[in-house]
Amino acid sequence: MKSIYSKILLLLLVSVSAYSYAWGLTGHRIIAEIGENHLSGKAKREIKKIFGNERLAYWANWPDFIKSDTTGVWKKTADWHYVNIDPQTDFKSFEEKLIAQAGTSLYTQIKTLSSQIKDVKTSAKDRKIALIFVIHMMGDLAQPMHTGRSEDLGGNKINLTYFGEKTNLHSLWDGKLIDSQKYSYTEYAKILDIKSKDEVKHIQSGTLENWLYDSHQIANKIYAQTPADSKLAYDYQYKFNATVERQLLYGGLRLAKLLNDLF
Repeated sequence: MKSIYSKILLLLLVSVSAYSYAWGLTGHRIIAEIGENHLSGKAKREIKKIFGNERLAYWANWPDFIKSDTTGVWKKTADWHYVNIDPQTDFKSFEEKLIAQAGTSLYTQIKTLSSQIKDVKTSAKDRKIALIFVIHMMGDLAQPMHTGRSEDLGGNKINLTYFGEKTNLHSLWDGKLIDSQKYSYTEYAKILDIKSKDEVKHIQSGTLENWLYDSHQIANKIYAQTPADSKLAYDYQYKFNATVERQLLYGGLRLAKLLNDLF
């Protein structure tokens, strides 16, 4: 009998193009690939016990694929992919609002699932699911619009055109900016992953709260420079390409830091 993972993955691959995901397929795989390249020896060994020979990138998009599931089993995970906070200009205010939020979110679930991974009492099945979600959600964390504003659903309600095609701000940052570069995820990961050990250490410093605030600050800049009904093309791509690549790299390195700490 096939595992629940294989069944759902096969079902969802048929309809994957109909959905908009954080960072799209390529972005999440870039972050996972960079993350894997920076795992400690111990983390590699422990993750291999869970995933076998499958790389992190293989599972990086699974938490988005299951949005297509019609059984309701994964419905509760819908709000695990984002945390919406009104614009904050300093870390202290941001952290206070982040901690005070009720319900589950990207923030609460990275912490909760990380604890499950570390808990020796967690079943093998639940540990695997928790690890898959953490890999994915650390990618979500690096996508600025997943730390956006509730009134526009992280930019989903801000309509735009990109090279004449109708889209919205969230979808633009999910995949269109990355896909316009025409790299495979392994090519892009290799191109971006060129920092020195000291630079890597600096990027990986700080807390989960710091990393969320980092993305939130970038989201504020994106909102300010992308008004509704903007007609965007090469100029926007040029303006924000360095930001996109920064977030992909930072997402991968911080994913590695989290996993190394967990294992």
